[in-house]
Amino acid sequence: MSGKLCQVSFRDVNGIEHAASVTAESFYEAAVLGLRALKRSDWIEVIGPGTRITVRVHEPPVEHFLMFAQLTRWLEAGGKTPAEVLKRKKLKELLTG
Repeated sequence: MSGKLCQVSFRDVNGIEHAASVTAESFYEAAVLGLRALKRSDWIEVIGPGTRITVRVHEPPVEHFLMFAQLTRWLEAGGKTPAEVLKRKKLKELLTG
């Protein structure tokens, strides 16, 4: 499966929108990779459970939303296959590491 170019963004507590472009194979992977890129910035203060994350896929153009708490619950949930369990574990390590 090839990845899709996505823009991942959120608004901070001051109403400032932060965004990063990533290539990902899934919605959740895009969210994790985008937040990881944004967390590297000294300009990002807090990404908490109530943070609303937007994932915009460039082609085909589509937009998805989730809350940070939903993302962390998905990462904590067990996968249905060994490959899915491994994928979630890797993404969790990327987000927290």
